[in-house]
Amino acid sequence: MAKVKTLAEFIVERQHEFTYATGELSQLLTSFRLAGKMVNREVNKAGLAEDILGAQGSENVQGEQQQKLDVYANDLFIRMLRNQGMVCAVASEENDDVVHFDNGGKYVVTMDPLDGSSNIDVNVSIGTIFSIYRRVSTGPSATLEDFMQPGTAQVAAGYLIYGSSTMLVYTTGHGVNGFTLDPSIGTFCLSHPNMTTPPDGSIYSVNEGNWHEFAPDVRAYIEDCKKRKMSARYIGSLVADVHRNLLKGGIYLYPGTQKAPKGKLRLLYEANPLAMIVEQAGGMATDGTTRILEITPSALHQRTPLYIGSRAMVEQAMKR
Repeated sequence: MAKVKTLAEFIVERQHEFTYATGELSQLLTSFRLAGKMVNREVNKAGLAEDILGAQGSENVQGEQQQKLDVYANDLFIRMLRNQGMVCAVASEENDDVVHFDNGGKYVVTMDPLDGSSNIDVNVSIGTIFSIYRRVSTGPSATLEDFMQPGTAQVAAGYLIYGSSTMLVYTTGHGVNGFTLDPSIGTFCLSHPNMTTPPDGSIYSVNEGNWHEFAPDVRAYIEDCKKRKMSARYIGSLVADVHRNLLKGGIYLYPGTQKAPKGKLRLLYEANPLAMIVEQAGGMATDGTTRILEITPSALHQRTPLYIGSRAMVEQAMKR
């Protein structure tokens, strides 16, 4: 029986692929690995522990109702990243402004600490999305410039998905690998080596409740999917929808609408990291006209339309 490779062993083995000093990637991912285990523990108690279910009673900067687990996950990841010393600042979907650590760290992190959190109460898969950038400013503290880098500047990106099993999927620009948490030993083990997405697929994922708000070309593409008898699959948790399509082949669409022409999803916290992962797996991600990773951000909480998934399907959508 082949020996199971742990996340820690895999990182050490592939450290040479990380652009910078040996050991840095391990330190950076340790925060997400440990915090992910702790969030997984809390998610698995949903329905038993009343203090983690339901709304917090406040809104985040996006104007969205914060769930109790949103706040828990955000505070936990920030604390973990602060403690390990490699990261000097964090931009989170849950915070109005950048959180500074002023520790001389060489990296900044952007994250959505709990994607799909409105699904917590109904036992649907949720996740964490993150990306890591090399700091470009030289002053005593990180600046907005450090976060206003295009997605092509990401040195690593990943997500955790908390579902029937808990997985950590990440890339450093040398392919995509997935690790599943073995609860019996509390360790992430390599379960999905060299992940690739099918070049084409038969799944389309879109919130058709917005149908009358979509542009005619988007409606036409969705009609094409129906005529080709594709399967409509929409969970409402971005990580879960993208993860499924990554494995099975498909397209996820969150286009602009009449009310929100710039879309709903955040460029820094959601689109960029997922675009890096999907591209590294052989897929494609655009905002409808432009490659997501080539967009230079102009604001911390910038929104963007997103078309992401199997290359042939995204290309077909772009022809509309």
